[in-house]
Amino acid sequence: MLLKKHLESKKLILGSSSIRRKELLKSLEIPFVIKSKNFDETYPNKLKKEEITDFISRKKAKLYLGKLKSNEILLTADTIVWFKKNAIGKPKSIKNCKEILLNLSNSTHEVVTSICLTSIKKQIIVNACTKVSFRKLHKNEINNYVKKFKPLDKAGGYGVQDWIGKVAVKKIDGSYFNVMGLPLHLLYENLLKF
Repeated sequence: MLLKKHLESKKLILGSSSIRRKELLKSLEIPFVIKSKNFDETYPNKLKKEEITDFISRKKAKLYLGKLKSNEILLTADTIVWFKKNAIGKPKSIKNCKEILLNLSNSTHEVVTSICLTSIKKQIIVNACTKVSFRKLHKNEINNYVKKFKPLDKAGGYGVQDWIGKVAVKKIDGSYFNVMGLPLHLLYENLLKF
């Protein structure tokens, strides 16, 4: 079934200010509105990998509870990079961004995104994990990328769709769109359940 037809009587709300998520959702050719809120992205230290992104995407959805109408579906999401048993979120500074990229150089990391779909009747949380392998990056490449693209708003300090993704990524095992911040196949499949 086509999602656009399925959602005719519903209103999809994107609870995010992410430009990439907006662009990706737009590519599905379904109408939506954006209602983003400031949000504290802290989580309990004991959580690992998809537990972190599940927790944060659910926590984001809680900000909207009690305000949803019967025909509305809220989409919230969270993405992290998982590397050497540690979560890497958005860089705290330019220096931190360069350090992250230097660490990811010549290795494989995982990008984990959770999607939380919420209506007044139900909530579905799903996640995707994609392995990304980088070639060895030189410091001047990292410095140039960070200076030009300022990727401080991206988990892991990079955008796979940016210049660095084109020259650094050797291999992707999983959803490319997940690495951008929204696994579209999972979103499509689960929106059909509403």
